[in-house]
Amino acid sequence: MEHNFIFDLVGNNIWAYLITATIPLIFVTLYALVAILGELKIASWVQDRLGPMRTGWKGVLQPLAEVVKLLQKEDITPKNVNKPLFNVSPFVMFTGSFAAFAVIPYSSKFIPADINVGLFYVFAVSSFAVIGILMGGWSSNNKYSMLGGIRSAAQMISYEIPMALSILAIAAMANSLSITEIIKSQDGGIWNWFIFGGPGPIWKIAFFPFIIILFLVYFIGSLAETNRTPFDIPEGESEIVGGYHTEYSGMKFAMFFFAEYANMYVVSALVTIMFLGGWNSPFGDFLNGPIWQFFWFISKAMFFVFIQIWLRWTLPRVRVDQLMYITWKVMLPFAFIAFMGIAFWAMLNPTIIK
Repeated sequence: MEHNFIFDLVGNNIWAYLITATIPLIFVTLYALVAILGELKIASWVQDRLGPMRTGWKGVLQPLAEVVKLLQKEDITPKNVNKPLFNVSPFVMFTGSFAAFAVIPYSSKFIPADINVGLFYVFAVSSFAVIGILMGGWSSNNKYSMLGGIRSAAQMISYEIPMALSILAIAAMANSLSITEIIKSQDGGIWNWFIFGGPGPIWKIAFFPFIIILFLVYFIGSLAETNRTPFDIPEGESEIVGGYHTEYSGMKFAMFFFAEYANMYVVSALVTIMFLGGWNSPFGDFLNGPIWQFFWFISKAMFFVFIQIWLRWTLPRVRVDQLMYITWKVMLPFAFIAFMGIAFWAMLNPTIIK
């Protein structure tokens, strides 16, 4: 825990672990409230209306009111559901989302868990969402829920393959699966970020076409992983009511909702880590202290959260056949070619890999 200032202050004891675990939970809670408000306001701006205006100044307390409302709602369990799986499903979904925050850094001085396979760990625990969604859809004993669960499983498993190629390419460029090492390999300013080819001489720009392809593949795949428009067919309200969470209400529904927003931040944080230098300032050592690092990381991640919300209210939903065509016949070939290009270039020019 050499990067965790909590252990420096408190010492290596149970309190340090409790505080380190509590900070991400507080952050996720505050972030979810901000993201919900952003969803409401951005949707209203896109549709040329005001949105919530009555709860607090300009409606800023509306997300809090929504949470209080969900907490007060009756927790209904339909008669013919598989109760153990029905009740566990939201917890599995939320656990997978929150577990990813264990290795998401806030700055060079605070990384909850600095493990050497952090990138692989995030990718692994994020797959819990597939289990939770499919479990909830099947156990609900509802045809719409079942369809939503099957759609989600097919969608998320399919899009994980091109996303994995993007992650492997970045790991090859950084020569590590450690999130800390990947971020450190991009320090020194904006031109050392992997989106621009990483550290090295000017001819590193040859990486640029491959990197852009992998960046687009990962970001598009992240929309499918989080069930966001245009890939929100597991929840397609116009077709299958609410999809896998049709039968859920109260706090269980809130946990699905909460997990979706948490996943939005996780995939945005991974884009920031892999392509945009993580906590590094675009100006090199200028404005790159621990507080500034926190600012840069959160700003970059929240920008991509904003993009995800913006796209929801801009693009139409794709059909199931179009969804599968995009991943298997478009994204996967492009991701494979880009990965092989980066691997070949790195083999010929090993000095540009830190």
